[in-house]
Amino acid sequence: MNRSPQADVLVVGGYGAVGSIVTREVALRTRGHVIVSGRDLVAAESLARQFGNARAVHLDLADPRSLARVLEEFPVKVVVLAVEPDNAEPARMCVERGVHVVDVSASAGLLTQTERLHDLAVKHDATALLSVGLAPGLTNVLARRALDSLPDSHRIDITILLGGGEEHGKDAIRWTVRQLQAPSPDTRAGSLKVWLPGFGVRRAHPFPFSDQVTLRRTLPISQASTRMCFDSATVTALVFGAQRAGVFRLARGPRALAALTALIGGVHAGSDRYVVRVDAHDAEGQHVWHAVTGNRQSVATGLVAAAATARLLTGELPPGVHHLDQLHQFHQLPEDLAPALQVWQSSPRPNPSH
Repeated sequence: MNRSPQADVLVVGGYGAVGSIVTREVALRTRGHVIVSGRDLVAAESLARQFGNARAVHLDLADPRSLARVLEEFPVKVVVLAVEPDNAEPARMCVERGVHVVDVSASAGLLTQTERLHDLAVKHDATALLSVGLAPGLTNVLARRALDSLPDSHRIDITILLGGGEEHGKDAIRWTVRQLQAPSPDTRAGSLKVWLPGFGVRRAHPFPFSDQVTLRRTLPISQASTRMCFDSATVTALVFGAQRAGVFRLARGPRALAALTALIGGVHAGSDRYVVRVDAHDAEGQHVWHAVTGNRQSVATGLVAAAATARLLTGELPPGVHHLDQLHQFHQLPEDLAPALQVWQSSPRPNPSH
């Protein structure tokens, strides 16, 4: 494996489900140090001891002085935000110091805030990469690929199947619950039956991943919708049935949110497999789709973030704030991640009737 030039990479939340994958992959690629950070110093130290070029520090994104202190103490070239911050302030602190950012955040509002740092990043010769993960991330790359396959497309449909058997971190589960409390960003999008590799035809439901919002800005399309389901059809029906009944909207207080997060986190029904399928449609009725499948979506997100970090360390990416679908260097990312995932695609054909 080729190693990058010596430079320190700071992984915030570096011992979590996603962050630990990033830490491992980057530690194997760089001659510099990987700094494992987060609020749990004991967990950070435990992981750092597994690698000869890793160290651990305490860092709490809720305290801006915490991040500033680490950036001043170590020669950090890239910061990987493996946990979603409350706002774009951590990204701003990085780019104004000329430090690159890899952000796995999946909330549309936060990514919009970070996009506004583009001019600041260019001024300081820093690059911030957004939509880095499975969804958003690989969904964006596949959308770009689908549009390349059918250049006159005007609509993108994204379908995500997640395995209910995977053990997710509390932050990820809490984020999912909060999205289930919110209405779909595109109220015109209803549920849809989609054939998914390895699972057959499944019904997927609207879900507010950020890709459907950002792709309308980064690609020349007028419509984009994201839908989700679980590998267990029963779990899918229960979760989205509860959403329609308003159950999630009732869990507004901290205690109710914590209880619901614990309840969902304790359910492990199904496998750890995932599917991402992106369909493009043009006005003439032509249709094409691209997909990836694999195991453990947290691993997929970590591998995408690590690949993005490796690209930043080469110095070949332009300064500014970019989503992965905006940079040609990531167009072959699905193949780069093989055999951790499998790539699928169709040829342009008439749209099926529904």
